[in-house]
Amino acid sequence: MVNHFYVYCLDRDFGPFFLKFSTYFPYNAKLCLNGHEYAKRQLAQRGICFEALDNGVLRCDEPKRLQAICDGLSAEKIDALLRKWLRKLPHPFTPADRKAGYRYEISILQAEFSLTQVLDRPVTGRVFFEEVIRENLDIGRPSQVQLIFNRKVSKRTPGRFRTRVITDGIVPSLHIDYKNTRVKQYHKQGRALRTETTINDTRDFGVGKRLKNLPALRQIGFRANRRLLDVQKISHDCAIGEEAFRQVVRPVEINGQRASALRFGDQRAQALFAVLVVFSIQLRGFTNAEMRALLAQLLGLDPANYPQGRMTYDLRRLRLHGIIERIPRSHRYQLTPGGLRIALFFSRVHDRLLRPMLATIMPQAPPTSAPIRKAFDRLQSVIDDCCQEQKLVA
Repeated sequence: MVNHFYVYCLDRDFGPFFLKFSTYFPYNAKLCLNGHEYAKRQLAQRGICFEALDNGVLRCDEPKRLQAICDGLSAEKIDALLRKWLRKLPHPFTPADRKAGYRYEISILQAEFSLTQVLDRPVTGRVFFEEVIRENLDIGRPSQVQLIFNRKVSKRTPGRFRTRVITDGIVPSLHIDYKNTRVKQYHKQGRALRTETTINDTRDFGVGKRLKNLPALRQIGFRANRRLLDVQKISHDCAIGEEAFRQVVRPVEINGQRASALRFGDQRAQALFAVLVVFSIQLRGFTNAEMRALLAQLLGLDPANYPQGRMTYDLRRLRLHGIIERIPRSHRYQLTPGGLRIALFFSRVHDRLLRPMLATIMPQAPPTSAPIRKAFDRLQSVIDDCCQEQKLVA
């Protein structure tokens, strides 16, 4: 016995959608459509150039008109879509039934409202979103949830209040629950921050289920998205730090002048940072010759034979990367405020953290009671056990 049958349709105005009909009394039906597809169809009909992002929009030449199209998706248009296709498709109610007053009435089983914020630097956006997750693990607590949904939460409020971080592959997502409603936030296709509120029971907000209540639900859903962003404690240090790191370790071009990267861990780059730290306490700055003398010693070279041109090349690199600047009307240089911090951090992390810690955790190093060595040894033991277990299972 066939319990349900599906009809997949392609509408001129709404794009793809489907209808699911039940074959037994009272012959319930389900209409499922996507507002993003409606928006893309309307943009195409109006000749507005856009680029899709899965079921959303990545870029649009006329964003204000796109917003007007989204706002114009009304309950009346959705109802008209259903009536149009019921006249075309076979369904359980015969003409005699409809004449007697039996007809489908739309109620809202599930409604999803999304906010997609496209990022101009996707890699930095991923770092930013991971920082959002890290700093908002308590966002699912009742005190926070009532701020997101603007509703009082008491001991009698049903549902679990929790924050879930779910990893699908390597893409994490943040989930917050309120009764039967869920808010999900994730990094969409590596290009955008997506926040979406899914309402599975309109009664959670004292709103009826009939389609005429769509405007009220729209306000609840979109406001929840915005309130989540307002409530979240977001550290911008991740973006600042990512930009500062890239500015140093990647090639740059300033006013047509190119400079190669100062790679972290590169012997010459690390020696430059170490020498700059020495000159940071010298108020009158430093010259090419003074810099060259110290740099050659750190590299194990004879200062008398270190080429002046090579030092000039390095000073130019440091200047274009914003680490040093030339003192006006002189041949002396000084560290910039940001350059001092970069030089200190890069040299200290390499010499006092990275190099000694690597010496501690490597297998060929002598056994030690250092906590980090014990942790890595334990990790290796667990990995070996897992490999052995898989071999036994096979």
